[in-house]
Amino acid sequence: MLRLINIEFHKLKHNRASKILSIIYFGLLTSIALIAAIKFDIGPIKFHLAEQGIFNFPYIWHFNTYMAAILKFFLLLVIVSMMANEYSYKTLKQNLIDGLSKKEFILSKFYTVIVFALISTLFVFIVSLILGLVYSDFNELSIIFSDLEYLIAFFIKLVGFFSFGLFLGILIKRSAFAVAAMIVWLIVESIFKGYLYWTFKDLKSGTEEAVSSIMQFFPLESMANLIKEPFTRLGAVKSVANQIGENFTKDYSVNLLNILIVLFWTFIFIYASYALLKKRDL
Repeated sequence: MLRLINIEFHKLKHNRASKILSIIYFGLLTSIALIAAIKFDIGPIKFHLAEQGIFNFPYIWHFNTYMAAILKFFLLLVIVSMMANEYSYKTLKQNLIDGLSKKEFILSKFYTVIVFALISTLFVFIVSLILGLVYSDFNELSIIFSDLEYLIAFFIKLVGFFSFGLFLGILIKRSAFAVAAMIVWLIVESIFKGYLYWTFKDLKSGTEEAVSSIMQFFPLESMANLIKEPFTRLGAVKSVANQIGENFTKDYSVNLLNILIVLFWTFIFIYASYALLKKRDL
C-alpha cells in the first residue's frame, strides 16, 4: 500500500499544476476562519457573524464540513488531471511495463483519493477545533466532541466524489472533458429531479418525500445528502422564522442509509475504473 502511494505522490510532486491546485484548496479551507472577521456596523446596527453562533460547538462541525465540501472541486481537478497525465505522458503504459499490474495501478489511485480525503478531514477538524475553542460559548468536552459524525460524512463524501472523478478521468482521458462530464451529470440529475417534482405535483402532501426517496439513490444527490445545509439549523435563523410563522422540522443528522449508498457508488466507480482499464488495449 505504501509503495503504491509513494509512486503516486512522486508523480504529483513533479506536477506543478497539481501542487498549485492543492495549495489553493488547502488555503481556501483555512480561509473558513476569515468568516469570523465578517462585521457590519451600520449606525446602531452591529452585526458580527462569529457572534451568531456559527462557531459554537457542536454546530461548528456541521457548518464547517458543509462549507469545506463546496471547495472539493479544486481537488477534483487534481484527481482528474492526475489520471489524464497518465495517458498524456505515457506513464500508465510505462508503469505496466515496469511490472505494476492494472489492479495495483487502480489501487494506487484509490489510495491517493483516500489520502487526500483523510488529509482534508484532518485539516477541517483542526481548523474547526481552533475556531471553536476561540469563539464557542460551550467548551465542555462532552459538547466539543459531539456531532463528530459530520467529519466521517465529510470524509466519505470526498472519497465518493473523487472516486467518481477518477472513473471519469479513466473513461474520458482528458481532464477538462472529465470535469465537464461531471457538470453534465449534475445537470442531468437536477433536470430529472425537476421532472419528478412535476410528476408528483398533484400529490396533496408528501411530494418532497416522494422525490427524495427516489433521488437519494443517485450518486451526486446521495453525496449531497450526507451533509445537509446547516443554515436553517442556526438559532438566529430559527428565531426569525418563528416570528414570521415558519417552523423548520428538517432532519440534519447524518443518515446511515446515505452513507451506505455513497459507499456503494464508491465501490461501483472504482470497480468500473478497473474493469475499463482491464478491457482497454494500452
